[in-house]
Amino acid sequence: MTGHTRVDSPCRIYGRTTELAAVAALSDQLLPQRVGALLLAAEPGLGRSTLLARAAREFTLGPVLRPRPLPRNLQSYDGLRALLGEAAGVRGGAPPPVSFGAGRPDELPALLRQLLPGGEPLLVCVDDVHLWDAPSRAVLGAAVRHPDPGRPIGLLLSLPEHRSEELEFSGWPVVRFGPLDDDAATTLLRDLTGGCLDPAVRAELLSEAEGNPAVLTSLAQRLTPDQLGGRRPLPRPLMDGGALWATFGSRLAPLPAPARQLLLLAAAAQEPDPDAAGADASLVLRAARKAGLDPAALDPAEAARLVHHDGDRITFTGALLRRTVYSGAPSSRRRAAHALLASVIDADRFRLRHLLHLALAVQGPDAVLAAGLDEAAAPGTPTSGMERSAALSRAAELTAHEGARTARLTAAADYARLSGHPRRARRLLAATREGASPDAVQGRTELVRGSMALRDGPVGDAYQALLMAAEHLDPTDAEAALEARMEAMDAAWAAGDAAACIAALTEAPLTTPPRDTAFAYAPTGPAAPFSPVRRMASVRSGPHPHRQTQTQTEPHPAAAPRHPMLDYRAGLRTAIDGHPAEAEPPLRRVLDRAQHDDDPTRLLRAGVAALVLGDIAAACRTNARALAVSRSRGLASLTPRILEHLAYAELRAGQHARARAHAQEGLRAAHRAGQRNVAAGQHAILALVASVEDDAAAVAAHAGAAVAIARPHGLLQAVTLAEWASARADLCRGRPFEAAARLGPLTRPGPGRGHFAVRMLALPCFVEAAVQSGASAEAKAAVEEFALWAAQGTDPQAPAQLARCRALIAPPDDSADALYALALDRHEAVHGDFERARTQLLYGKWLRRRRRPAEAKNRLRDALVTFERCGAPAWAEQTRAELRATGEAPAPAAEGGLALLTPQQLRIARCVAEGATNREVALSLSVSPRTVDHHLRNVFALLGVRSRTELSRLVDRAERGSARP
Repeated sequence: MTGHTRVDSPCRIYGRTTELAAVAALSDQLLPQRVGALLLAAEPGLGRSTLLARAAREFTLGPVLRPRPLPRNLQSYDGLRALLGEAAGVRGGAPPPVSFGAGRPDELPALLRQLLPGGEPLLVCVDDVHLWDAPSRAVLGAAVRHPDPGRPIGLLLSLPEHRSEELEFSGWPVVRFGPLDDDAATTLLRDLTGGCLDPAVRAELLSEAEGNPAVLTSLAQRLTPDQLGGRRPLPRPLMDGGALWATFGSRLAPLPAPARQLLLLAAAAQEPDPDAAGADASLVLRAARKAGLDPAALDPAEAARLVHHDGDRITFTGALLRRTVYSGAPSSRRRAAHALLASVIDADRFRLRHLLHLALAVQGPDAVLAAGLDEAAAPGTPTSGMERSAALSRAAELTAHEGARTARLTAAADYARLSGHPRRARRLLAATREGASPDAVQGRTELVRGSMALRDGPVGDAYQALLMAAEHLDPTDAEAALEARMEAMDAAWAAGDAAACIAALTEAPLTTPPRDTAFAYAPTGPAAPFSPVRRMASVRSGPHPHRQTQTQTEPHPAAAPRHPMLDYRAGLRTAIDGHPAEAEPPLRRVLDRAQHDDDPTRLLRAGVAALVLGDIAAACRTNARALAVSRSRGLASLTPRILEHLAYAELRAGQHARARAHAQEGLRAAHRAGQRNVAAGQHAILALVASVEDDAAAVAAHAGAAVAIARPHGLLQAVTLAEWASARADLCRGRPFEAAARLGPLTRPGPGRGHFAVRMLALPCFVEAAVQSGASAEAKAAVEEFALWAAQGTDPQAPAQLARCRALIAPPDDSADALYALALDRHEAVHGDFERARTQLLYGKWLRRRRRPAEAKNRLRDALVTFERCGAPAWAEQTRAELRATGEAPAPAAEGGLALLTPQQLRIARCVAEGATNREVALSLSVSPRTVDHHLRNVFALLGVRSRTELSRLVDRAERGSARP
């Protein structure tokens, strides 16, 4: 195969479960009723014509009439004549001569019965019915109001979304098409390309098409097999104006020329930041007036629902539509639009925006303009990260010198990454040329590339790229080199390589005082450093991300102020090396300095320091403050990691509901920012929360999702957390053999074990599972190792858990009694209701086996109340079973109502009661639609309801009842 790939659009429908069900329901209702009607409404390219064709092909109850498309210059009743001509063709004759202008519009059923005698149902399918003449549309509408008593007739019509409220079809049921989800779009791509598609290319195509199947098909047809397979670079732009116009041009072509000119100005105004919430209306209208355009020229575009003008912003109704307007115009008209916009921008107040539009209006290298863009994009100016990225990208295009061009492309990529647009960042990095720039520039490029790989790629690759960056940066930029080494340490931590962590933290000590810089650093993971994040929203200014700094003369060590990173780096290095007492002073200084800080990256460092020090409450507090700051500043690349830190700290504190809420939010933020490695960590946290709440389906789904990302990317920490969650779910369900088999390889010393900072947290679970499954020798060895860990004081729960583990392996005498009592005493000194309840449950079991039922009941009652308060129903049920075994009949769970539901079922029931679809519930709770469907069936069975309406009423009554005093 040569040239562009030739692919055939598959005939199957992708996704569209709701739409297919609605069409099937139309056919079903024709037998008991005499008429049925349905409108298929969608914007171009979303597949309404394909669905209508499939419905016509699969209708088996009787004849199908599907008239041919009509020319644009229609006479009255031309649409109806075409329909009757189709009917006559089915019968094998000519349509009767009917004077439609003098007839009544409700005569259509009689005419069709005359042409097609019989009583079987008839389906009329009309594609693009909005193109029919108004009298013919009125006849179709009347056919629903005046059904044929002798023959059922179904009307299935398609039209664009913006025409779905045509008066002739007022009150008809409407099925509105949205974009395909990623799963359906991925399946379509696989069928289009025969599966020969590189994952990175697939991600690019999915992002470019935005769920539009027609655009996705056009993209696949445009690329060669080598491009689809990732062996050759993709063309830029990936989707050209001609292809977009072929899909969306029908929406724009009918507009008058002044309206199209105004739309081009609006599209050009938004080009520097395509993801912004529309274009500045005042800027667009000033440019329009200068060009002699009346602002009222926008009215036809608004009437056609192409744009919305709310006074401040002019917003296109779809991103693909804006791209069609912009890229579909000739380049000379695009340049003229940018020149016009630049001429009406206040160059003193909005220098970057003015220069950027000037730059987009010129051709060829322009060193002066490129330098102006470079200067105007410096941190501290009132503009967005994406505008900075666009400015530096355009400056690179105007730059002839290869080194300066690479430096500007790298800075543009970094701003795009920090703004949460990793695909744009990768495209910009791909345009840099290796070996054509000085070491400092290459170091910056590798630093950005490695930082992106750390968040979305194999962390082993990220580690090597970041060390290479540090080597290039060491001679000229000590701070950037330190940044690269801290990022490398992140990669080593995620991979579970303690030696590599220490190596990254040890190299090239920084002794110079900090510069007033836009760089900042933040930690990540349960107790790990996090990658650097430039304080884009900070009021402080600093050197440009790609600008080299001069080597400073190092002052006398006694006079040099201590760099804020030194305490953090020294404390972490010492802690990882196994000397927690020596690590405490520097990490305590980090935590102390953060008490009144408002920099989110420093707060993240303090949160990690708190975890290493065993101060879980401080970790929750500082991470919550970091989240508040990050939200207020819109730090799209930092927020997912902050949410991961906060959720993990809350999980360690036993605040499971809060951990779940923040992990769910973090999962969505990670997906938006393209940070799959962060998403894996959030999935693992959600699996651990679900293992407490006894939601086996959620545990399996989240653990599976975490491992699916973590294993190929080398994320040992996420794998260990996910396996721990699965093992705890096994233990909760009374499957100790399975739990021990999962945890054994992760907790044993030696190669192939779990993450060095997580395995000890999971070890108490392994001891419990090993004892219950008869592996006492392994349990005893694990307890001795856990004792060493507990003595370090880095986990506040460890002393109580150690006493519990010693009680589990104690000989069959009364020595366990004192150990359980010691464990409960130690639990009282720290927060952690769930762990305390587990100790009470095990103590109660032991007391019952020792035939001390009265004491056992007291412990078990306390455990039951705590498990119920923690939202752990399966653990509570274990406790009830033990209570029954003591001879007590504990009060059963409240019968009837929402008390019968598990926490996950209750969340789903409430979402459905609020009107959410299964898919919307799945997105909200970060589970699959299949999981939602499974839980919803159980909810219906438990509550005895038969419909979503009944469920909504029941939930409403229960919630109102619980709100009464």
